[in-house]
Amino acid sequence: MFRLLLQVTLLASLAALTGATVVHYPPAQSKINNLTFVLNGAGAPGIFDSSVTPDKLYGEYNWCNMPHVRTREYKTPSHEFTLEYVEIIQRHHKRTPYNTNTFFKEDVSWSCDGEGPAAYGKGPSGVSSDVTEIQWQAFTSTQNPWTNSVGPGFVDTTCQLPQITSDGLVDSHTHGSDLRAVYASRLGLGGRFDPSIAQIRVTNNVITSQVAGALLNALFPDTDNIDVLIQPGSIDSLEPTYSCPTANSLFSSYTSGSSNWTTHLTDAAPLYAKLDSVSGTSNPDTAGWHTSFDHYYDNLSAKLCHDKKLPCSVNDTSLCVTQDEANTVFRLGNWEYSYNYRDAPGSAQYSALHYGAWFLELKGHLEAVIAGQSKIKYFHNIAHDGSVSPVLGFLQIANMVWPGMGSEVVFEVYKNQKKAYFLRVLWGGQPMVTSTPMGTLDMIPIETMLDYIDSMTGSATDLFAACQS
Repeated sequence: MFRLLLQVTLLASLAALTGATVVHYPPAQSKINNLTFVLNGAGAPGIFDSSVTPDKLYGEYNWCNMPHVRTREYKTPSHEFTLEYVEIIQRHHKRTPYNTNTFFKEDVSWSCDGEGPAAYGKGPSGVSSDVTEIQWQAFTSTQNPWTNSVGPGFVDTTCQLPQITSDGLVDSHTHGSDLRAVYASRLGLGGRFDPSIAQIRVTNNVITSQVAGALLNALFPDTDNIDVLIQPGSIDSLEPTYSCPTANSLFSSYTSGSSNWTTHLTDAAPLYAKLDSVSGTSNPDTAGWHTSFDHYYDNLSAKLCHDKKLPCSVNDTSLCVTQDEANTVFRLGNWEYSYNYRDAPGSAQYSALHYGAWFLELKGHLEAVIAGQSKIKYFHNIAHDGSVSPVLGFLQIANMVWPGMGSEVVFEVYKNQKKAYFLRVLWGGQPMVTSTPMGTLDMIPIETMLDYIDSMTGSATDLFAACQS
């Protein structure tokens, strides 16, 4: 009850403090947010064992390599419309698990021999520009007394956890090639990167730059070196890392301690017991393994996406995670993301605060295009699931999922013959269906989206004040 009162109080205070009038429009009901099915149903909520989706199934959820814009499924609007601007925000492609998600006493190894990541400096000219490429190769030493200690995040591997794998780089290159096939001719993008008409942005997490290297090699195939944009790590709106204590408090009010959240953790106790017996994880723990299914989800899905077996206990090789158990983890993970970003009444306000700065930047880009004040035709953001999720929450998508590897949201600006501007927003390569009065975001007047962003964030001053309240 206290958590519910805190959430209501926070929402009321925000409405009074800012010019925003956030309205939560609940998502559609589906197997994703039906907890009874999630706990007692069967099957995975999509593809979890391959980056390849058969053409006849393309558009379905594939955690390893989400559907994106490509020529085969792309629908071109009628000839009265011309494409003026495209902005994309995507999650990075598939990777190793994070080190914090490898607390299994692993019987499954990860090898990244010869796969980097690359890390070296480069100057503008002379000797400093002609440098040797340096690849990181993780290793352990028996002389280091902490090598054999058992603790969260330790795993014997040649990978620098996390890093984009060679398979993930292939997916990134394919993604870039598909985007080029759709947008290069429509926007006049040449084979060489031209910063006067295209801009690329990454986060301070190096895995987004790893993806950029492969994606941009295909998107601009005649360019060897591309400067990408990056904001300071303490205020980055793309990851995001800017300070917003109000958003953190709001999120906490409907997750940790809320019965709406803890119910699924309690009901999944038998599953937790089995997973813990395989991994050797204690319950309770101090690393977050039992506050959500994030850690188990990441560990198991990374293995399956890279054609590795599900783990067995190193102490009892007959005790293994089964495919049915992994599928239940995947259903629970998607339920959690739907709850966090769409089902919880405070979720729309959370996304507005947590990702409002990025949407204000997007709004500025759109306004510059329609005012004729920008020559930029293409803007590509490479980010994380923690970036794409609040984008979906902000737009209040009708059916929320945990954004898988390579997930993208595409904002397309069109102009008709009467010089009116329209917006199409694509999710998985198709117009996004929302629960808002905007409905399906398919050639809506661009002012409708600009007004919606205003209603969610208020002004920049409003947003900053709301975050500190």
